[in-house]
Amino acid sequence: MTDYEILLLLDPDLPEEKQAEVVARARELIEKDGGRWERHDAWGRRKLAYEIDRKAEGSYHLLTFSASSEALDEVSRVLKIDDAVMRHLATRRSEGGPSEPVAVGAAAREDVEADTAIADEEE
Repeated sequence: MTDYEILLLLDPDLPEEKQAEVVARARELIEKDGGRWERHDAWGRRKLAYEIDRKAEGSYHLLTFSASSEALDEVSRVLKIDDAVMRHLATRRSEGGPSEPVAVGAAAREDVEADTAIADEEE
């Protein structure tokens, strides 16, 4: 079994229950084929860089799991035909990579400003 992540971009107009159904369906498909579900991180609504189907926002969900390549193919096939899913991207997690998702809320500029403030205090 290989470790994977799927980033789902769901229709922002869907109610929370429908979004949960999409995630539950993906989990069922993974576990049915003997895969191991690890985590679901709901990132919430985010503004898109460009409109998709005349929508300027999307609801992001990160799914982390281990499965066979056949199970991943089946999950991708089901997500591709689901109208609630605007986009999805499946990637293999590299060994030795971060097990926790990287912070997505902090902007790079904030990090630079924080480092500069620390350097100023040391002087």
